[in-house]
Amino acid sequence: MILLGGGIPLLWNLSGQVSGCAGFGPEYEIVQSLVFLLLATLFSAVTGLPWSLYNTFVIEEKHGFNQQTLGFFFKDALKKFVVTQCILLPVTALLLYIIKIGGDYFFIYAWLFTLVVSLVLVTIYADYIAPLFDKFIPLPEGELKQEIETMAKGIDFPLTKVYVVEGSKRSSHSNAYFYGFFKNKRIVLFDTLLEDYSALNKEPAEGEDGENEDTKSKTKNKKQGCKNEEVLAVLGHELGHWKLGHTIKNIIISQMNSFLCFFLFAVLIGRKELFAAFGFYDTQPTLIGLMIIFQFIFSPYNEVLSFCLTVLSRRFEFQADAFAKELGKAQDLHSALIKLNKDNLGFPVSDWIFSMWHYSHPPLLERLQALKDAKQE
Repeated sequence: MILLGGGIPLLWNLSGQVSGCAGFGPEYEIVQSLVFLLLATLFSAVTGLPWSLYNTFVIEEKHGFNQQTLGFFFKDALKKFVVTQCILLPVTALLLYIIKIGGDYFFIYAWLFTLVVSLVLVTIYADYIAPLFDKFIPLPEGELKQEIETMAKGIDFPLTKVYVVEGSKRSSHSNAYFYGFFKNKRIVLFDTLLEDYSALNKEPAEGEDGENEDTKSKTKNKKQGCKNEEVLAVLGHELGHWKLGHTIKNIIISQMNSFLCFFLFAVLIGRKELFAAFGFYDTQPTLIGLMIIFQFIFSPYNEVLSFCLTVLSRRFEFQADAFAKELGKAQDLHSALIKLNKDNLGFPVSDWIFSMWHYSHPPLLERLQALKDAKQE
C-alpha cells in the first residue's frame, strides 16, 4: 500500500516542508534525510505497536511467558525508540556525508565507516546500552562461578567477568551469551536459565503480593531453568562457538557482504529509472537510493544469502554441540536442551523443508540424536 500509494515520496516531501520550516532549504539534503528517517521510524513504531502489544499481551501471555505490565511495556518501547534515534541519526548523517564527499571510491570509505561503527556498537552494547533496559549483576561467588572460570581457563578463554541479567522482568524465555574483543571477554547468563537464581522460581516474600510497578510474578507448578551442571554444558556449547572461530567467521562473512552491497550500490545509484520507479522523478536523494537498493533491489539476493547463513548457522550449532561433547558435557547438554525446549515451549517435531529454510538452530530431536552416542558412552 505504501509503494502503490506513493508513500515514500509523500513522506520525503513532508520532510522537506518540516526542514524548510526550520530554515533548511532543499540544498540541505542530509537534514531532510534525517527528518525523513525520524518520521519513517516513528511511523513504523506506531503502526507496529498493535502487533507488538498482541504478541506480548495475548500470545506470550497465553503461554505464560510475558512478565511485563502495560506500563513497563510502553516505558520500554519509548526508551528503545529514543536510544535507537540517538544512534541511528548521527550514524546516518555521517554515512551520507561520506558518500557525498567520497568521490569515485566512496563505497570503500562508506564500508570502512560501517565496519568501525559495527565494531564499536558490539563493544559498548553490553556495557552501556543493554544496562539501560535490564539490570546486570555479577554472578555471586560460589561453586557455579568457580566451575565457569575453571572451564574457561581450560580452553584458554580470556574471561574477565560473569554477569547475571534479570531477564525475568521482561520474559520467562532464557538465554546465555558472551561478548567482548581480545582479552576482555565476559559471559552473560539470563536469570531464567539458572534454576538457583531465577526470580520465577522464588516465592514472594511475606507481605508481598508478587507484583510491583514494572513486572508481575506468574505462579508455576514446576521449576524453571537448569542445574549448575547443565548450565556449564550450555556454556560449553557457547564457548565452542568462540573456540571454533564461529564468531570471527560470521563477522568476516558479514563484512564481505557489506562491501559487496556498497559496491553494487555505487554501480546502481546513478540509475535514474530506479528512483522514477519509486516516484522520484526530479530528485535522487542518497538516503532514498540506499533504501531502494538495499531494501528492494537486493531483496532476492538477501533471501538467498539468508538461506545460506541459516545452513551455516545450523552447521555451527552441531559443531558447538560436538565441542561441548568433547568437554565431557554430552549428558548434561542432552538434559539441558530438553529442559530449555520445555521452558520455551518448543515443539520437537519440524517439517524438514520449513526447518531447513527458517531454523538457524537444528530441531531438538536432531541435536539429541547427535549427542546420543556420546551419552550412551
